[in-house]
Amino acid sequence: MRIRTAGVVALFTLALAASGCGGDSDEPAAKDTPKAAGKLVIWADDKRTAALKPFAEKFGQENGVTVEVQAVSKDLQTNFVTASQQGSGPDVVVGAHDWIGNLVQNGAIDPVQLAAEQKSAFNATAIKAVTFNGQLYGVPYAQENLALIRNTDLAPKAPKTIEDLVANGRTLKASKKTTETLCLQVGQNGDAYHIYPLYTSAGGYLFGTGANGDYDPKDLGVGKPESVEAFKKIGALGEKGAGVLKRSIADTNSIATFTGKKCAYLVSGPWAVADVKKANIKYDISAIPGFAGGREAQPFVGVQAFYVAAKGKNKALAQEFVANYTTTPELAVALYNAEPRPPALTAALDQVKGTDPDLAKFQEAGRNGQVLPAIPAMAAIWDPFGKAEAAVIGGADPTSTITAAGKTISGQIK
Repeated sequence: MRIRTAGVVALFTLALAASGCGGDSDEPAAKDTPKAAGKLVIWADDKRTAALKPFAEKFGQENGVTVEVQAVSKDLQTNFVTASQQGSGPDVVVGAHDWIGNLVQNGAIDPVQLAAEQKSAFNATAIKAVTFNGQLYGVPYAQENLALIRNTDLAPKAPKTIEDLVANGRTLKASKKTTETLCLQVGQNGDAYHIYPLYTSAGGYLFGTGANGDYDPKDLGVGKPESVEAFKKIGALGEKGAGVLKRSIADTNSIATFTGKKCAYLVSGPWAVADVKKANIKYDISAIPGFAGGREAQPFVGVQAFYVAAKGKNKALAQEFVANYTTTPELAVALYNAEPRPPALTAALDQVKGTDPDLAKFQEAGRNGQVLPAIPAMAAIWDPFGKAEAAVIGGADPTSTITAAGKTISGQIK
């Protein structure tokens, strides 16, 4: 998961091509597949667009329709909701599972119909992630979570605790082998996603859960005593404390600082591996360590999925594409090749894990992770929590800072 940045997307006008027609067939009429008319429009980000295009073209040829895959480079979720409200959106959109609450609240997506056999072909956590209010709202294709990536020339052994990591990092800095202890992106506005494993290890939580296991927006953990204690520990690692967490380490330079061999440890996800390999760094992947005597550090588990637009112009075709075409191992493997993230489809994961040992390591690192909340209330968390994190890391008082953030979040949820 990368932090989203606001942007204006220019969408170009596409000509409608004539629909294809089927040839003669010796098969009985009852087995013929009716050809749908019109055009199927899919929105995705840049990397997934390239992987999707050949499969979209094949689907179009088989169904006698034009399929357009349009790249939306920035702020895809916001642009999709706006376009949906204006009646100018796509038929299918590709995005993160934590969008679901917001998209459902805005009436932007429809439930997806999958047979029990289809559901069972996916990782159970991935299916849980795209299920909202008891309904399946997306077809998952990839799963992701943070882990600790370390330069094995500098750090041969995986640290068991944050304290172990800090001790070795200080030794490396003292010997001038590195300039930073840990590359964990914070930035000037904080980063709730990347700090969450340490927050949970120190006892903090975002939302409690109900009897059915769903997140309860009425049980907000931010601002409660557990979060205060967690932010005290985070602050102790900050700029006025151990100097391990810094606002100067941001989403723009955390991976580059690691690949530049300026730090031995990087907290990041599967998307960082390509840059690490390109830099020819010997590396290994393990779980993010927690505080000594604290709870296990729990990263968020995120899922990427396909959604059917509620106000698309060709909803029946969109359902067919999402339910019966994106569930194939071939497409899942192609998306993996475009940007290596563990496939949610078990058959696809089995195909690629033999050639990519990192997949199993990331999965193990996220084994006890928490599914990123997809409830609408989660939208109120990111900004206040992140800014509180950055302030505390910069030296602000943990108690008053996170208490104020909790009040802000609570007010936005109500």
